[in-house]
Amino acid sequence: MMETKNWPEFTKTLSSELKSLRGGAGDVMKAFSSLAQAALAQGALDPKTKELIALGISVAVRCDDCIAFHVKAAIDRGATREEVLETLGMSVYMGAGPSAMYASHALGAYTQFAAAKTAAAA
Repeated sequence: MMETKNWPEFTKTLSSELKSLRGGAGDVMKAFSSLAQAALAQGALDPKTKELIALGISVAVRCDDCIAFHVKAAIDRGATREEVLETLGMSVYMGAGPSAMYASHALGAYTQFAAAKTAAAA
C-alpha cells in the first residue's frame, strides 16, 4: 500500500532544499527563475492555463516535485478541481499508464492544497 504523501509539507521541504541550491548555484537559479517568470507571464494564455499545462507535463514526465509546485500554483491562480481533472485526463492520454499513476498523485496534492487554502481563508 502506498503511503499518502503530505503535499504541503513536501513542498515546504522542497522549498528549503531549493533555497540551499539557490545559495550554491545562484546564477543558474536566477536564470531559471527569470525563465519561469517569462514563461508564466500573461500572453495569449493566462497564467492559470500555463500552470495547468505545466501540471500536465509534470504528470507525463513523472515528477512528484513538479506536481507539488504546479498544483499549488494552479490553485493559487484559481484552478478548479474540474480544470485539474481535465488536465490530468490529458496527461494520462499523452503519457499512458504511468501518467495515470502520477495523475492520482496530482489529485491527492490538489485535495490537500485546496483544503489548506480553504482552512486558511476561514
